Amino acid sequence: MSGNVAEQFHGFLATKSDAGTQIAWTAMTDADLMPGDVDVAVSHTTINYKDGLALAGKAPILRKSPMVPGIDFAGTVIASSNPEFAPGDAVILNGWGVGETHSGGYAQRARVKGDWLVKKPAAFTPAQTMAIGTAGYTAMLAIMALEAHGVVPGNGPILVTGAAGGVGSIAVAVLAKLGYEIAASTGRPEEADFLKSLGATEILNRADFSGAAKPLGRERFAGVIDVAGSTTLANAISQTKYGGCVAACGLAQGMDLPGSVAPFILRGVTLAGIDSVMAPKAKRIPAWNRLATDLDLAKLDTLTVTRPLSDVIALAPEILAGHVRGRVVLEVV
Repeated sequence: MSGNVAEQFHGFLATKSDAGTQIAWTAMTDADLMPGDVDVAVSHTTINYKDGLALAGKAPILRKSPMVPGIDFAGTVIASSNPEFAPGDAVILNGWGVGETHSGGYAQRARVKGDWLVKKPAAFTPAQTMAIGTAGYTAMLAIMALEAHGVVPGNGPILVTGAAGGVGSIAVAVLAKLGYEIAASTGRPEEADFLKSLGATEILNRADFSGAAKPLGRERFAGVIDVAGSTTLANAISQTKYGGCVAACGLAQGMDLPGSVAPFILRGVTLAGIDSVMAPKAKRIPAWNRLATDLDLAKLDTLTVTRPLSDVIALAPEILAGHVRGRVVLEVV
């Protein structure tokens, strides 16, 4: 299918060579778009940890070349041969390999499969959907996993690791609105007041979870949302209460899990893996609907900054270093 073939648009195009990955603001036409049945005029996008890895060339995120990075976008349908979508529909995209194997959100236009799109909930502006982005949508999937495994307010505190980051900050805000007690772990003690403003009841030092984990630690947490992996995840599991659930959704510290099976077989702890990239619509749509009711938009505004898309290259090393607080909305102009 095609939109207006003659119309030119711009985007960041990543090209791989023996010298590394070069990223440049590039003029393109519809002929440069990848296959799909829906064309979208992109209005907003964001930057996630995975985007930072792609832009900085720190991991093999970009699997094709040339490629437009950006795993999220929001915009308006401008052409469609998919019966679910019509021109003028406001839509959101998170994941599905976009920004990895299929050109993504760091351009003024995208062509994707309609099966990858979700219609924007009326409660949000396009900018707010990108303030949430994959990070916030992942946080909601993690919270829903805790609920599905019987973790409810009153059971005890929920540990949120990387609490000042994208996933963590939205998880704290949603958990607080739902009535949970929240233990927020961060390596940035200067963010304590910020996290308390989102609803955290206790601030923990990231270093407390960085050493070797005991097979069974003291039972402290009814549930965990972890973005770190490695020893942080192992320590969190070892300190989860009987019958608790640990939702693992990140690997900022590492992909390894140097722990013990003891919490699983002696305390009945559940380790729930959270995949936001390929999650089916049967999970995506409920997650976005829950965000529309369970996320305080005033708090969302406090954890969000807005920047032009042109700033995304400079933001990549900042997000990888853990220096980005909350969420960044990128305006596509």
